[in-house]
Amino acid sequence: MKKIKNIVVTVILSSFILALSVFAWVKPTDEFSLTERRPLAKFPEFNINTLLSGAFMKNFENYTLDQFPLREFFRTVKAQSEIGIFNKKSNNDIIEKDGYITKIEYPLNENSLDNAAKKFNNVYEKYLKNTNTNVYFSIIPDKNYYLIGDDENFLSLDYNKMVTDITKKTGYMKYIDIFSELSIDSYYKTDSHWSQDKILPVAEKIAGEMGVELKAQYEEISPDKSVYGVYYGQYAINGVMPDSLIVLSNEFTYNAKVTDYQNNRIIPVYDFTKADGRDFYESFLGGPLSLVTIENENATTDKELVMFRDSFGSSLAPFFIEGYKKITLVDIRYIHPNMLSQFIEFNNQDVLFIYSTSVLNNSETLK
Repeated sequence: MKKIKNIVVTVILSSFILALSVFAWVKPTDEFSLTERRPLAKFPEFNINTLLSGAFMKNFENYTLDQFPLREFFRTVKAQSEIGIFNKKSNNDIIEKDGYITKIEYPLNENSLDNAAKKFNNVYEKYLKNTNTNVYFSIIPDKNYYLIGDDENFLSLDYNKMVTDITKKTGYMKYIDIFSELSIDSYYKTDSHWSQDKILPVAEKIAGEMGVELKAQYEEISPDKSVYGVYYGQYAINGVMPDSLIVLSNEFTYNAKVTDYQNNRIIPVYDFTKADGRDFYESFLGGPLSLVTIENENATTDKELVMFRDSFGSSLAPFFIEGYKKITLVDIRYIHPNMLSQFIEFNNQDVLFIYSTSVLNNSETLK
């Protein structure tokens, strides 16, 4: 009886492994992981050079991991085992706390801060020094600042040191502190970004420091659907409540002319069709674009604003339309600063450098 039982178990296990192997070779290659928001590895190039150098085997391992059958199912099983069975605090540095999902950012990378300061200084020396521009700097804290705080169960950045160090290196810019204008409620539960309907106080604080008063009233507009952010798929465990995508709009956002120079097209301030795509945050000003201008033909002033920003700036910039005739958004993760003279003449503008702590701590993305 025992022998028969062993034979049955062996046959079932062997059949399962054989089925997975066959499926792995016949199934179409997946191009992109919607849950992880990244392209998946393709079958590597095979030749004598890649074989002898070891590149083929290394890339083939990445390919098999990315294209493994039932990959999403096994990702969920692994994540649930890590958290539920082995009682770990995180899965791939992703944690859930108080209904919010976030990624641990640690440790503080002082070399990265130095690099970011050098990138900003290069822009200042090349375009802004000895001009009539007013230059400002602001740091956007990631939601770990409010979610983790002094919780000893999780590692966290030394935010005070980050602010102190980088502001010392950028003393030519006036620093605008917005930490007190935010709370954990200002952020999406499943995404890294802040929720636009919660950041009007931030816009008012920054505008006030730049000598601009924001008086306009806004109406809330939202698509009839829930959305999930980048951390939801990376966490790979169901159960966290989805987010609501809410935008604040008025006559200024309706009538503004937005030009996407990266793709040479006119785009709307808000585009809810992007909420159905890979990243719902692309609903704001087209998402991660290198160079965008917003023109307000009804402006009562000739003031111009240039924003050097990361993705957080896409949802912040619409609040400034009221106070400026023209706003130019520059993302130097995607455009080299040496090219800016082709598009911008720096003279008599407000210039705002505004970056999240996650970009400052990983500034190799800046050109």
